[in-house]
Amino acid sequence: MKYAVVTGASKGLGASIAERILQEQFGLISVSRTDNITLKQLAEDNGLFYQHVSCDLTNRSETEQAFSSIAETIFSSTENEVLLVNNAGVVEPIDRAGNLDHEAIEIALQLNLAAPMFTTNLFLQKANGSKLTVVNITSGAAERPVHGWSVYCSTKAALNMFTKTVAVEQNHLGNATVIGYSPGIMDTDMQGVIRSSKEHAFQEVNKFIAYKENGMLRSTKLVADALIDLLRTDEVESGKIYSVNNLLK
Repeated sequence: MKYAVVTGASKGLGASIAERILQEQFGLISVSRTDNITLKQLAEDNGLFYQHVSCDLTNRSETEQAFSSIAETIFSSTENEVLLVNNAGVVEPIDRAGNLDHEAIEIALQLNLAAPMFTTNLFLQKANGSKLTVVNITSGAAERPVHGWSVYCSTKAALNMFTKTVAVEQNHLGNATVIGYSPGIMDTDMQGVIRSSKEHAFQEVNKFIAYKENGMLRSTKLVADALIDLLRTDEVESGKIYSVNNLLK
């Protein structure tokens, strides 16, 4: 059986990825604080497996418990094919270093970096010969410093290096494919958070306001389709950080 596990699937890019995955006839396990009734109904209409796991991914013990339980289901047979999409993330705190809230830093580190590391590590332990593909949703901010985004840039840069390093390890074992996916600027709640920033905290805020006003934000469906279209090919290179900008050329 084919299973997909998507974090942050209740809305935004995660919901669009999950919807497309269901169209590809994967069973879906949605991991987020709240369920998405549309996804549940779509799965039921198509006779597909669906499970929502309520989980606060900023809580380590809760994350480990949730994914240990998920692993028991999806790795019950070595014939299963498993896709893990580590999509959940947060752009906050947005401010200059020196003004950052320490609790917000810890939340960002846990959600953007530690949670994907935990889930990837656990699934590699439990895969038991199953075909496993891991997609870590990253950002172009991983590759350039952005004023006010020191935490976000750093967590995404670290996630990219984790992705590349795990791929090097797995290339010797041949057990899993691990890639990063940079989705670019999309019309999501995260963009709303960015646009609400103060200019002293984030110098590029007016640029992001213009993206919205000028209709330059891509739909999450377009970005999700580009990812799944890539995964359907035989050309996926483990360890590579793919950008939607290149895929849509």
